[in-house]
Amino acid sequence: MTEARELILKLIEEKARVKQDVFFNTKERFAELKDVLDQTMSELQESFGDRDNRITMYYKSKGEYEAEVKIAGDILIFHMHTNVFQFDKSHSLWRSSYLKDDESNGFVGVINIYNFLADSFKFHRQQDIGYLVARVFVNRDNHFLVQGKRQLGFLYNDFIGSELTKEKMIDIVESTILYTLDFDMLTPPYQNMQEVTVEQIQALSDNLNIITGKRLGFRFSSDDDGAEFE
Repeated sequence: MTEARELILKLIEEKARVKQDVFFNTKERFAELKDVLDQTMSELQESFGDRDNRITMYYKSKGEYEAEVKIAGDILIFHMHTNVFQFDKSHSLWRSSYLKDDESNGFVGVINIYNFLADSFKFHRQQDIGYLVARVFVNRDNHFLVQGKRQLGFLYNDFIGSELTKEKMIDIVESTILYTLDFDMLTPPYQNMQEVTVEQIQALSDNLNIITGKRLGFRFSSDDDGAEFE
């Protein structure tokens, strides 16, 4: 057997197997997360009761890799990426013994959490804008961290010392909902709205189809109080 062939088999043995371990662990955690979402929304519905029947909330599974939550005027999409990633080599985690001693600990699955306006789906406004609220990274040993907005960016960043348990999932879900409900729409600048095409106004007549987003026309980064990767 040639040296190159031996190297190929070695990489398959080591790296490819690690990636499979990460993928299946992330898939199991995402299934648990979907159960947490279902339970959380049921409990919120029950607690809210009939205080205002105009306000709706629900959980909906969209398959193995996606789930949807509606709460008042917002929709949250939880999406598990089917690929496995490695932390960038410039990330500060590579200075830790946890990754120095075993580089395979730096391979992670990713669960993305997006926020959309509920009306964007209701009125089929295909050009409306959603926002990435948080990303959950989890490795084969169930160590995790969250990159996200405001409290999501600093409450869950102990990758070496934290494991993604059901209790942690509940905390993440509740933090995500709190952030979403507090992230309000702002009116876009007047100068951005004073020109409208014939197509847009005809579409508006048909289905309210003018592009909308919570911070349309504003710098979304101005709302970014979360910790970024270093």
